[in-house]
Amino acid sequence: MNDAENTQNSASQPLEERVNNRSQRPSSEAFKAFMASNWAPSPQVTPARDAVAGHAARRRRAISDQFNGERLVVPAGPLKVRSNDCDYRFRPHSGFAHLTGLGLDHEPDAVLIFEPVEDGTGDDGGNHRATLYFRPLAGRDTEQFYADSRSGEFWIGARPTLAEFEARLGLPAAHIDELETAITKNVGAPEIGGISIRLVRKVDENIDALVDTARYNTAKDPDNLDLGVLDALDEKLSEALSELRLTKDEWEVEQMQIAVAATVEGFAEVVKALPRALTHFRGERVVEGAFFARAREEGNELGYDTIAASGNNATVLHWTRNTGKINAGELLLLDAGVEADSLYTADITRTLPANGTFSDVQRKVYEAVLDAADAGFAAAQIGTKFRDIHTAATTVLAERLAEWGLLPVPVEEAISDEGQQHRRWMPHGTSHHLGLDVHDCAQAKRELYLDGVLAEGMIFTIEPGLYFKNEDIGIPEEYRGIGVRIEDDILMTADGPVNLSAALPRTADDVEAWMAGIWQEVNGKG
Repeated sequence: MNDAENTQNSASQPLEERVNNRSQRPSSEAFKAFMASNWAPSPQVTPARDAVAGHAARRRRAISDQFNGERLVVPAGPLKVRSNDCDYRFRPHSGFAHLTGLGLDHEPDAVLIFEPVEDGTGDDGGNHRATLYFRPLAGRDTEQFYADSRSGEFWIGARPTLAEFEARLGLPAAHIDELETAITKNVGAPEIGGISIRLVRKVDENIDALVDTARYNTAKDPDNLDLGVLDALDEKLSEALSELRLTKDEWEVEQMQIAVAATVEGFAEVVKALPRALTHFRGERVVEGAFFARAREEGNELGYDTIAASGNNATVLHWTRNTGKINAGELLLLDAGVEADSLYTADITRTLPANGTFSDVQRKVYEAVLDAADAGFAAAQIGTKFRDIHTAATTVLAERLAEWGLLPVPVEEAISDEGQQHRRWMPHGTSHHLGLDVHDCAQAKRELYLDGVLAEGMIFTIEPGLYFKNEDIGIPEEYRGIGVRIEDDILMTADGPVNLSAALPRTADDVEAWMAGIWQEVNGKG
């Protein structure tokens, strides 16, 4: 073959195949036959039922009750490319995880389908039969075993079989090759005997396209298909999945306790690393790395990007670059959470004196924020509104700002809807729901979230703060560069709020004593 022919063949190779040019994978029939031989059989042990299975079944029944006669499609989502043929670690959509109980990374491309049946004849007496569609482990005698870097066991390890998932989840499972038929069969207007579909959109583009095509092909007047109506149908399903998570069952509470406990350990690791962080030109990264190591040891991942903000960086609400130096005498604002293997995440913030001791002005600001957090906690009672937590906490902050001469108006005017001047130094909300997502239940209706009534089983944060930027020339210099936030994870019980993260010290004295104790223990071991 001459150079011109080589060039032509190279140019005609599809771009998506070129990433494999480096692989030099053998393709001879002799190699394929040899690779398919002499492998031990896969274990045939039937796994025990997962502890979450019964809870997930009840969640599916709650969704089934809301959408009688309609097919519901809930994708896990696909792998997402990080670079060329390298993917990000897979995490399923939270609605999928909640309804199946599946976490970790072994079900990319999976889809949960609720198939409508006659009233009361479905799962647990509901209106649907649910089936999990996914790609099971390929046999070791197949080419996929060693050639598919995304799903082959040689590359990524074993994956559950259909039978294993069925045993673990108490949920029928089917091969993903059957998915297209399961989604598109009998789609059409109910008045002519068809089935209406609702889809959790923007999770898997391929599933979106499949559902949209089915709707178009079966519409009475496809050229005048009202996409707004269809979007509203789909949005209602996403809304329902989000609102279902507003209250947690006992299994979810246990998972949150696991995530919180691991996060507490992560904060201790950060304190151990602080002396080294103080000597490093990017001390914030030292802190970030110390917490991340604990998150991967104890859980699945970080629940969100760690905020390790020192000095004036602590006044940047979502400072995740973490490129700054940590100086003795500054405060370190650490906002971090471990995501458990179940995908439930903690979300805790503590503000630590980098050298172990608060200055007088730092302590004054810290204690004001702590008083605000305590006021929010006291306001969090069964039957009160979610928004009342924010009002209680920010009122305390307004009072302290007025005492310090920083408010340009009286407290009463500042806390009125027409005022809000105190929010210059705390522009964020005081609380958000917490669970599978760090900002859980985000698609819930306003009247059930912000205006919702606190109920047993809700888990949320209380996280007031004060942020005095170096650039704020309207305040005395002594305050500038101080950012403080205190955040705890709260469980509502029948007897009132419980602070799940109370194991982490909260008062200024306790924080100083805790840090000193950790350093003494580390130095003693040395």
